Amino acid sequence: MRDDEILSGSLLEESWLPLEKVAGACRVEADWLLQHFNEGLLPHMECVGGIWRIAGVTIARARRMRQVERDFDAVPELAALVADLLEELDDLREQVRRLTVS
Repeated sequence: MRDDEILSGSLLEESWLPLEKVAGACRVEADWLLQHFNEGLLPHMECVGGIWRIAGVTIARARRMRQVERDFDAVPELAALVADLLEELDDLREQVRRLTVS
């Protein structure tokens, strides 16, 4: 994860924003974001009175899913599965890194 992704994710987790701003941070269209949220494919998002809060991991997930959908003409469920696998791979790499640094 790049520094700008970490920074934007940290700031967004503490902020409540309109859907369009959250979609902009995810680099997706607002309709796309809302559809995937309603289908349960984007965890760690919440809405209160039309204002949204999103976790940094969900920003990265949305970006990955959109890229998989676009690059491979994948259905949202397949893109979500790929995002799950990539997140797991990231977690495993982080565990290995911590073990080799210790």
